[in-house]
Amino acid sequence: MSAVNETLIRDVVSEVLGKLGGTATATAKPSPAPSAPSPAPKADSCGCGTRKTSAMNVALRGKYGVFATAEEACAAAQESFLQLKQKGVAARRKIEEIVKALAEKNAEAWGKLEFDETKIGRLDHKIAKLQIIKLVPGVDWLRPDARSGDFGITLEEFTPFGVVGAVTPSTHSIPTLSGNIVNICAAGNSVVFNAHPSAARCAASAVRAYNEAIYRETGIENIACIIEKPTLDSFNALCKNENTRLLLVTGGPMVVKAAMQTGKRAICAGPGNPPVFVDDTCCPTRAAKAIISGAAFDNNLLCIGEKQVFVLDQVADKLMQKMSENGAVKLNSAQVEKLTQAAFTFKEGQGGGCAHASVNRDFIGKDPSVLAQAAGINLPAGTQLLFGETDARHAFVEEEQMMPFLPIVRVKSVEEGIEHSVESEHAYKHTAIIHSHDVENITAMARALDTTLFVKNGPSTAGLGLGGEGYLSFSIATPTGEGITNPRTFTRVRRCVMVDNLRIY
Repeated sequence: MSAVNETLIRDVVSEVLGKLGGTATATAKPSPAPSAPSPAPKADSCGCGTRKTSAMNVALRGKYGVFATAEEACAAAQESFLQLKQKGVAARRKIEEIVKALAEKNAEAWGKLEFDETKIGRLDHKIAKLQIIKLVPGVDWLRPDARSGDFGITLEEFTPFGVVGAVTPSTHSIPTLSGNIVNICAAGNSVVFNAHPSAARCAASAVRAYNEAIYRETGIENIACIIEKPTLDSFNALCKNENTRLLLVTGGPMVVKAAMQTGKRAICAGPGNPPVFVDDTCCPTRAAKAIISGAAFDNNLLCIGEKQVFVLDQVADKLMQKMSENGAVKLNSAQVEKLTQAAFTFKEGQGGGCAHASVNRDFIGKDPSVLAQAAGINLPAGTQLLFGETDARHAFVEEEQMMPFLPIVRVKSVEEGIEHSVESEHAYKHTAIIHSHDVENITAMARALDTTLFVKNGPSTAGLGLGGEGYLSFSIATPTGEGITNPRTFTRVRRCVMVDNLRIY
């Protein structure tokens, strides 16, 4: 396997640390060491049967899944994979049950832990994202496929790879990690996490609690491992380790590019910039409520969240009126300009209408009140979202800004709205949303955008089964094409053939 290109990896660190805090250097600075409980288990407010301390107990490093190096973590994960293989499907099912139960039980405590560490998003939504881990598919998703005929019988089964190396984001650290464990272990694998440095402590706390419970119930140690202090070197080492058979990466374009150049199979959840198109056949009230619900969730940190709205001119005023009536506040052009200058950094000579801008990380995932202050206004209580009119080339349209402000762009035709949607989505093939009762318009947009998720007449979150049908996962593999990940994503298909026998008719 070819080694990861060092220049590319340094670009990855710049992207990951630069977006949400920190400075990329030759040896990326990790977050402080995660807290770990004392060896003597005692009940606490989290319900995980452990006692909290302010610093990692050195004697516990390497226990319950928390390791100092990628090499140690991968070796332990390989051993746990072999243990799981011996214990079979019943053990996989037990792991699934444990993770789902602990995520729901500890949702409030863990949501606060993550919120306090990352300082982005909304606490109530951090909690909600853990409460819905129960919707992630598990062991029952894996159903063998059998075929019989005149010449015998063929059975195809979904079997594990071994150790999966996973990179998780700061935007949904514990929820992504938790859903990944369910999917990956239900498929019979073990996993090693290299968490985002800005969310490493909360991730390690959850991993330790999961492993402690799994070991107690199944006797399997270190089924989900994590590197205590994630760095450039640990990412590189995880990718290159001989025990790592498969990579799962959630991050921006450079992270995805690095994973795909390792020589190993990579399942990559890349960036998104989901457009919304609203035509004149929709219900404006329903569309407004859905747009606010999706874009305001966790202060628009979701990669599937509504990021820009294109609306037919004849219904634009009605849509914005309904948005104002349902918890959103409209900014005038001067206020939008002030917010733009604060939320983006432009090259010399460029202004708010330029698409080539860098997002100010101090605004990512912050409350609407923080954005409103930058725009020079005070917000009424209960404001969920800000919005304002822009043109189609505005920085808020072109960039995946991840903050609770939506640019609204008037268009003169369905064709223009779809064309702008395609341009602003940047061929990420991630998510798009339409509000329309015209099946021709719906079909035209679906074909033009060709996105992994396409939501009709609902909030973006419906694409994950929240208010719509379907299953949940916080890892959506768009660049590599696997879509919303599930246990089958992390398996190999193996065929067993019996010639002339085993048919019973």
